[in-house]
Amino acid sequence: MIVVRTEKFRVIRVVDGEEARRFPAFYRLIWNDHVAEFSDLSVADRHACMDAVAEIERVLRSLLHPTKVNLAALGNVVPHLHWHVIARFDWDSHFPAPVWAAAQRDEVPGGAAARLAQPLVAVDAAILQAISR
Repeated sequence: MIVVRTEKFRVIRVVDGEEARRFPAFYRLIWNDHVAEFSDLSVADRHACMDAVAEIERVLRSLLHPTKVNLAALGNVVPHLHWHVIARFDWDSHFPAPVWAAAQRDEVPGGAAARLAQPLVAVDAAILQAISR
């Protein structure tokens, strides 16, 4: 689901599949132009990209109070610049392991989204507002 679309990038919240079910506050910033590496960007674009990643992280911390926020820019499978910004909680099925590792415990009964401090639509709106300033 697209949360923010700018001239340079878009921010999505992962809403389908296992990632969305286990880690409901899982966002991606995806660069619009095709570049494989962060260093392919101009200095100004690198600043714009990381400023947006930091704003997403700031909103997640402010509204959801996660135990940790994970940031990752792997691109091994899809060689197109994108950042994963994932709110992590000590109760999530994989914590403290990475989201791509084996689960450490059963999933939260009733779904992980039910445990969040704020509805995700409020988080989406706050991310849109923070990036659109």
